[in-house]
Amino acid sequence: MISDLENTIFSIDNDEDFFASCLTIFHYQYENNSVYRNFIDLIPSFDANKIQKTNDFPFLPIQFFKTQKVLSTPSENPIVFQSSGTTSENASKHYVHGINLYEKSFLKGFEQFYGNIEGTCIIGLLPSYLERKNSSLIYMVQKLIELSKHPKSGFYLHPEKELVNYMHESSDKKILFGVTFALLDFAEQNITLKNTTIIETGGMKGRGEELTRMDLHEKLQNSFHCEIHSEYGMTELLSQAYNKDGLTFTAPNWMRILVRDANDPFDIQTQGKGAINIIDLANIHSCAFIATDDIGQVHSNKTFEISGRLDNSDLRGCNLLVV
Repeated sequence: MISDLENTIFSIDNDEDFFASCLTIFHYQYENNSVYRNFIDLIPSFDANKIQKTNDFPFLPIQFFKTQKVLSTPSENPIVFQSSGTTSENASKHYVHGINLYEKSFLKGFEQFYGNIEGTCIIGLLPSYLERKNSSLIYMVQKLIELSKHPKSGFYLHPEKELVNYMHESSDKKILFGVTFALLDFAEQNITLKNTTIIETGGMKGRGEELTRMDLHEKLQNSFHCEIHSEYGMTELLSQAYNKDGLTFTAPNWMRILVRDANDPFDIQTQGKGAINIIDLANIHSCAFIATDDIGQVHSNKTFEISGRLDNSDLRGCNLLVV
């Protein structure tokens, strides 16, 4: 049963189990997702019975999420997450069949990289996202705030004096999710943050010049004197990757990053440079195989870098930074 995978994908610990889950989900989505099936049927000479490795799967261009309802499992009242496109007309929409699966994915992913959340102070400095009702990032951080059970956890439109003093003086473990422009505004205070990890989610939102990730991390490090990490996620995914070394992202075990030739979408490799393709097995009920507009590099150890976006693609929320 496809529903069984909602639990088993999160225990994947080897390539064989990952590929087996990919095959099951692929055949389910080909049979039940008309958008994905129609796209595949237009691919010359594609044979679903000849898939032998992860780069053999067809990857749905991410633009379909802007114009089509990408669903593999019917749902009467799906949760709809919407991207932070430059206009409502070009925003992507992800119809999420079951919110519990999203919660399980982001919580298990977060704990894989940062440990048990309970007792950690989770701070959201995401003013531009708070203005939107259907942000998957806001949903994730809100749930992390609740699960942390810490009295200081919460969203802040700007760093209030009481919050700044707490972050400067308290030895509590603190994780701050912040959009780029808000973090740079905060950094002007030059306050050392004690026992704090900053996770930047990208994006100047048109409020200033875009920085390279390296430059941004250097600015934040020089101001806050704490660890600076990054989160890589998007509306069309139910999983996130994290960058803890300033250079490369690591995906959870149920997610894989591949690269395709920007001029040949069917030339897909498991490592090298090119446009980014993603397999997110948590997308069981929408589409798990997505060709994004990001460009970057995948290394032999499955870590990856994001270096920018393809020409003419929209500027969007969580991954506007370049390195």
